[in-house]
Order: sequence, then structure tokens, then C-alpha cells
Amino acid sequence: MNELEKRIKSFGYAFKGIASLIKKEHNAWIHCTAIVLVTVCGFYFGITPTEWCIVVICFGVVLAAEGFNTAIERLVDLVSPGFHPIAGDVKDVAAGAVLICAIAAAIVGGIIFLPYLMKC
Repeated sequence: MNELEKRIKSFGYAFKGIASLIKKEHNAWIHCTAIVLVTVCGFYFGITPTEWCIVVICFGVVLAAEGFNTAIERLVDLVSPGFHPIAGDVKDVAAGAVLICAIAAAIVGGIIFLPYLMKC
């Protein structure tokens, strides 16, 4: 298998991982719903290209954090199927990281969209 074929195959694995995240994780559905709502609001209010860039970065950061969290949780479940306080702490910290990203994205959303809402 040549290098190009390997790269193409690696993209296939990545898309498989994204599909698994979206199909199996309830929180990913919540984030995707928020992405759709924010996108609709962005078009409705006509946010600037710079604001779109910031919003899209927030989308990516939150979904990536959810992906990391999901991977960590699945790995912890694999290596520690029974209860272990450290395993629980690892999962809690990973979930907390997602929450930090989501809160930061919500603050950014407020900074971008509140001025538009105030004009209504």
C-alpha cells in the first residue's frame, strides 16, 4: 500500500470515528443541535465573516472535546470495567474539560449575538 492509499484509509477511520461519536453519544447530539441553532441565528442576523470564523472554531473545539472525552471514557471502561476511584476521576476530569469548552463557547456566543439581539 502506497502513502496516498494509507492517507486515504486514515481519513476513512477518522470519518468512522466521527460517525460513531454522533451516533452513540447523547451529548454530541446536544452539541450538534446547538450548532444548528447557532448557524441558523448566524444567517438570520448576518454575522460578519470574522464572527463566523470564531463561531466555527467554537463548534470545532466543543465537538473535538466531546470526541476526546468519549475516547477517554471508552478506554477507561475497557481497562477498568469495575469501579475504581481513579478511573472515575479520569472520566470526571474529561467531562469537565468538555464543560469548560462549552461554557467558553456559550460566552463567545453571547458576546457575538447579544448586540444583534439588542437591536431587535
